[in-house]
Amino acid sequence: MGFLTKHEQRDACLPAERQKLREAIYKDLVQDSNILAFFYGGSLAKGNEDFFSDLDLRIVVKDEVFETYRSSKKERATNWGDVLYFEDFPWATYSIAHYRSFIKVDTFYYRKSDLQPSVYLKHLLIEHDPNGILHQLREHSQSLTYLFTIEEFEVWRGKFFAYLHEVYRRVQRGEYNYAFQMVNSLSYSIVIGWYVEMGEVPNSFGDWSKVEGPRSPLSEKQLNQLVSWDVGMRVEEKLVHVIRSQVEEFIQVHRVLARKLGEPVNQVWLNEIIDMVL
Repeated sequence: MGFLTKHEQRDACLPAERQKLREAIYKDLVQDSNILAFFYGGSLAKGNEDFFSDLDLRIVVKDEVFETYRSSKKERATNWGDVLYFEDFPWATYSIAHYRSFIKVDTFYYRKSDLQPSVYLKHLLIEHDPNGILHQLREHSQSLTYLFTIEEFEVWRGKFFAYLHEVYRRVQRGEYNYAFQMVNSLSYSIVIGWYVEMGEVPNSFGDWSKVEGPRSPLSEKQLNQLVSWDVGMRVEEKLVHVIRSQVEEFIQVHRVLARKLGEPVNQVWLNEIIDMVL
């Protein structure tokens, strides 16, 4: 019995277990007069959930009780099922509860004023909204489009350059795990560029959710490139080969995004930065 087959029976029950949690959450929250509304985001809202999807729960509470609800977030999560452990910080506005059923619930608490129309709020699975707060928010979000600004472009390429230089420093110091982390960050920087190039809204940096696998918006060629950039050996030649390939792809994506924004490409300047490593 291998890693991917040991828990087949448990995994087959995950959708049913997730539904049980949803029902428990609804029963608990809908009767609380301090809760103005609650909804789900993520894959559940988009309708592309799979066996291993989390519950991304969002709860809007009255301003005067916000701090009380935030500070008691863990106790609240225990109302819904048998929590095995938590992974969040005490001061955070969210709770991440892992249940014995192997379902994870990410719960964020909001004041009403915290919610503003956003491209990230086009897809909401509204569970309770007696005053129409969420329906109005979702409606106003539909007309918004994701715009990649010149400022974001400059931050994006600046980070890529920094990760590239850091790979060199870390290999020179023999800090290969750090170097691997930087190579992974180079890959994700390119993923952001790919998303922007195709008009997709990228995840927050480092969030690999749905980047790979059957729900990925990336092409087969792009997915294969990601695989080719995997680094698992502490061999300098392997690292150099990978980052050369990453730099080549970055230059192409950089050119496309610069054209979209009407920005000139200073290839001499780019070469100067890249040549400090390669």
